[in-house]
Amino acid sequence: QHAHRIIKIKDGRIISDEDVALVRQLIEGPPDWSRNQITLALAEAWNWRTATGRLKNFAGSSLLLKLEKRGLICLPERRRPPPKRMIRAELELPWPDPQPITEPLRELLPLTIEPLSTKQPRYASLAQYLIRHHYLGLRRSVGENMAYLARDRQGRDVGCALFGAAAWRVNPRDKFIGWDEPTRADRLSWITNNVRFLILPWVRVPHLASHLLARLTRRLAADWLTKYGHPVHLIETFVDRSRFKGTCYRAANWTCVGQTQGRSRQDRDRTLKVPVKDVYLYPLTLQFRDKLCHVDP
Repeated sequence: QHAHRIIKIKDGRIISDEDVALVRQLIEGPPDWSRNQITLALAEAWNWRTATGRLKNFAGSSLLLKLEKRGLICLPERRRPPPKRMIRAELELPWPDPQPITEPLRELLPLTIEPLSTKQPRYASLAQYLIRHHYLGLRRSVGENMAYLARDRQGRDVGCALFGAAAWRVNPRDKFIGWDEPTRADRLSWITNNVRFLILPWVRVPHLASHLLARLTRRLAADWLTKYGHPVHLIETFVDRSRFKGTCYRAANWTCVGQTQGRSRQDRDRTLKVPVKDVYLYPLTLQFRDKLCHVDP
């Protein structure tokens, strides 16, 4: 008798009745196990690892919460509260009043672009810039992501950017690539989303934004491969049409392929209403469709 499909998760894995039974056995195992220990044991049992060999702790934790939400398992009590995803303004550091930067772009070059992890001291500056000056603020990093802080040749911060997980389903993007449902589920991790991009408000330099975007797109694929052991072949971003025109993305040769349907980027239940946004894409490889659609070039 074939296993009954219960849920399909992002990497294409089908969770069956037998899988749920295994999860229940792990929960009923050592009584002192935390949720994290159960998650790690499940990932070990499935050999569920990233391309760099690390156990998929975050994906496992997300799966357990989904199973509990559906009433299929009962997890032990949390030993500590879940972290708040939105970083609050009360965590802000003292901040000096910046001096305006208005020189022509050529006088700022070459830019220094620094990749940052959350454990590096400079990440605090990037976080504060986004908390104070980006209309979406900053959420705590989950899953695979890259963060960058850019400085001019005098060492002054001028902008920053974050790249993270791609949206689950975006019709204009999926049609542009040529994806069907199974292929998208299997290759979604080979796309990244430019979730934040900010030129600091006191930096008023024409063409800086498109120049910085171009610099970032030239290095992102190599940085991602080094950090996570798998490639990314396409970048997406969503531009709020009520706030921005997308000029810097068009100037940096991104392509607008359509608009969203007014739903959250991770809204699989079709319940959340958000502003309509333009969908911009930037291929990182000439063969991006071949790579993303399982066709050998």
